[in-house]
Amino acid sequence: MSYSLIIIPTYNEKENIVKMIHKVFSLPYSFHLLIIDDGSPDGTAQLVKDLQAQYADKLFIEERSGKLGLGTAYIHGFKWALNRQYEYIFEMDADFSHNPEDLVRLRDACVKGADLAIGSRYITGINVVNWPMSRVILSYFASKYVQFITGMPVNDATAGFKCYKREVLTTINLNKIKFVGYAFQIEMKFTTWKFGFNLVEVPIIFTDRSEGTSKMSKGIIREAIFGVLQMKFSSLFKKYHRS
Repeated sequence: MSYSLIIIPTYNEKENIVKMIHKVFSLPYSFHLLIIDDGSPDGTAQLVKDLQAQYADKLFIEERSGKLGLGTAYIHGFKWALNRQYEYIFEMDADFSHNPEDLVRLRDACVKGADLAIGSRYITGINVVNWPMSRVILSYFASKYVQFITGMPVNDATAGFKCYKREVLTTINLNKIKFVGYAFQIEMKFTTWKFGFNLVEVPIIFTDRSEGTSKMSKGIIREAIFGVLQMKFSSLFKKYHRS
């Protein structure tokens, strides 16, 4: 039994998913992998299922009908992981923008005391490869905006490469997480921080996908910008107590 589960949401990732699965299971630490597929019409789910015999008891898939949002995919995966007693629970993209080799470093950070380890693009400068300058600027200043509004001491607030200790996810009421796009990543970090958990940023190099299509949209950006204000305002009326 591995105590570490990686959750990867997918939608039309046939160019990447097989390579990603093989790479994860070639790492020097024994991870389990859960794919949450939102009804990919390109056959992503079938490619995963074709590999389950090869990686029996450590490759899992949950299929959902249609695009239900990044946040709801991770919430689904978190609940799945908690029901199966995993201690370290990871978020990761399917497109190799997150280097699977860094999974071990995120886990090590949690073993050494972090409650949430964040793969950070901005803790040691700006470590992004192959993004247009406009997107680098948007992402970097979005994180600065989140820092300013919330006071949260995180340099990469929108990062989606993370490792949670189990206690964080059992403490947060996952049913009350509101956002479904990239604002979900901010809300989860903010809620974790408000509960007094230890957030640690681990420097990574983020490389834009070379295959497949980005899921970024103007609606997602709008949710992140205005969602932060709403989230901060709502937090003024909440109590964050750990049992």
